[in-house]
Amino acid sequence: MSLYTRRVTLPAITPLVLQKRVIKVYSEDGTSRALEVPNDISAKDVCQLLIQKNHYVDDHNWTMFEHLSNLCLERIIEDHELVIEVQSKWEMEEDCKFYIRKYYAKYEFFRNPERYFPDCMVSYTSEGNFTTQSVDALKMFLSTTTYPEVQSYLYMTEKGKKSWRKMFFVLRRSGLYFSTKGTSKDPRHLQFFCDFTQSNVYIQLSEKKLYGAPTDYGFCLKPNQGGAKYQKLLCAESEDSKICWVTAIRLYKNGMQIYKNYIRPQQHQNDTFTQYASPVRSISENSLVAMDFSGCKSRVIENPTEVLSVALQEGLLWRRKSCGRISTHCVATTSQNSSTNIAVHISQPWFHHNISREEAQKLIVQQGLVNGLFLLRDSQSSPKSFVLSMCHGQKIKHITITPVEDDGGRFYTLDNGQTRFTDLIQLVEFYQLNKGTLPCTLKHYCTQTTV
Repeated sequence: MSLYTRRVTLPAITPLVLQKRVIKVYSEDGTSRALEVPNDISAKDVCQLLIQKNHYVDDHNWTMFEHLSNLCLERIIEDHELVIEVQSKWEMEEDCKFYIRKYYAKYEFFRNPERYFPDCMVSYTSEGNFTTQSVDALKMFLSTTTYPEVQSYLYMTEKGKKSWRKMFFVLRRSGLYFSTKGTSKDPRHLQFFCDFTQSNVYIQLSEKKLYGAPTDYGFCLKPNQGGAKYQKLLCAESEDSKICWVTAIRLYKNGMQIYKNYIRPQQHQNDTFTQYASPVRSISENSLVAMDFSGCKSRVIENPTEVLSVALQEGLLWRRKSCGRISTHCVATTSQNSSTNIAVHISQPWFHHNISREEAQKLIVQQGLVNGLFLLRDSQSSPKSFVLSMCHGQKIKHITITPVEDDGGRFYTLDNGQTRFTDLIQLVEFYQLNKGTLPCTLKHYCTQTTV
């Protein structure tokens, strides 16, 4: 009796981590792109993929956002988070989307911590149970031996209610608490409000309309599972306060990992630079001085009045020299020159045609309230004028650019004619190097990107 065995070939099993999923990523103008990605792809990797596909400039400011349309909520997806894991937690009834756009404030608190952690809101307690004063607040948040506390008044609302109560809140590593007796932080008076280890912090996009919030500075803590009925709605009294709360919660949730996300591209850039380039000096705005090269020997201009006079003269000289940039067939007559000056800015990425003041503010907030973030737009109140909308000190300023007629030509100015430019491109280029009457130089422009 003989035995026969049948050989069976089983199909190869693809490890779960290597399986691919399809995600859809939206841009600010509503267009989207479908991507087939592996399960272990991070938000940073998705950004890099879209940067390569669309030939974007990689300035390390591209950021993915989780957008919950029905709830009017949005949050930063940290660079290390797995995109498929985020998608797997979406509720069926929620309209959830991935967005990508530039966000200059994602790591700004590492560069300027004093703007994000005001002394009136943050205190630091060590293991020895005494308060310490430190300029570098971030070291306190990232350290395991210190316990920073964020405290201020916030508005809160209960589930299913439209009424808001003003309470004194305290943020600790163990969670978020509010005081039942004024500003007392006595353990008997602190009531637990939320544990953020299993929740994410979101920005509210329609506080007053949807939630009846008392201010425009709303945020919330929403659990990873459970939907809208378990979200904790809060509202700050100012933009500065809201930014401090949201940043502190991000750091308490993923502090050291966020720091690694921040320094990783810098380390890669430094390694590449060291390998392929010769050392260069680092130059900051504070290290620049005014120089006079008109004589036989150069000299440093120390008189502030003389510095301003020289800057204005150079601005006028720049204007005269730059007139040659306009093609000769367009400057046959003064009227032709004027019409050309009006149109040259239309193709610039920083110019936004026919958007309102509210839309400009929304776009700047979406891309981060950092100093020098700006855009130019048409003036709605004066048809021949333009408006420079820019951010400084986490506030948005709107500065009118007016046309000036002189010697049969048209020029543009934002300082009542002291400094004049032949077109808006020249104006932007000047204020990218010189702050003039502006609170700071123009550094980053807002643009609506297409994925």
